[in-house]
Amino acid sequence: ACTAFSWGSCEECLKNVSCLWCYTNNTCIDYPVRSILPPSSLCSLSNARWGVCWINFEALIIAIAAVAGLILVSIAVCCCYCCYCRRRSRRPDEEEERLARKREERRLQSLQRKHERKLKHDEIRKKYGLLQDSDNPYSRFENE
Repeated sequence: ACTAFSWGSCEECLKNVSCLWCYTNNTCIDYPVRSILPPSSLCSLSNARWGVCWINFEALIIAIAAVAGLILVSIAVCCCYCCYCRRRSRRPDEEEERLARKREERRLQSLQRKHERKLKHDEIRKKYGLLQDSDNPYSRFENE
C-alpha cells in the first residue's frame, strides 16, 4: 500500500504510519517492522524519513536517545538526592535525642543542687533558730 504513494510527496507518504520515505530515490516503502532500524540496503538513515518529513531518521534516533538519556540521568540524580536527604534527615533526629538527654540531665542536676541548697539553708536556719516549726508554720514570733 505504501508503494502507491511513491510518485507523490513525502507528506502524502508519511500520512500512513507504516510507511517510510526515502529521499535517495524519492520512494515510499513499507517500514521494515521486523528490524527496529531500516537496513542501509533499503535506505540510508540520513535519507530516511518516518513520522515527519523535516527530520531524518538519524537525527530522530539521536534526539530520542538524548531525551531518554536526560530522563535517566535526572531520575538517577533525584534518587541519589532523595537517598542523601533521607540520610541527612536521620542525623538531626539522633542529634535532637542526644540534646534532649543532655537537657534532661542538666535539669535533674539543677534540681539536685537546688535540693542540696535548701537542706543547707535549713540547717543554717535551724542553727540560728530561724526555722519555723513544720507542724505549726503560723507560730507567734517571740522576743526573748
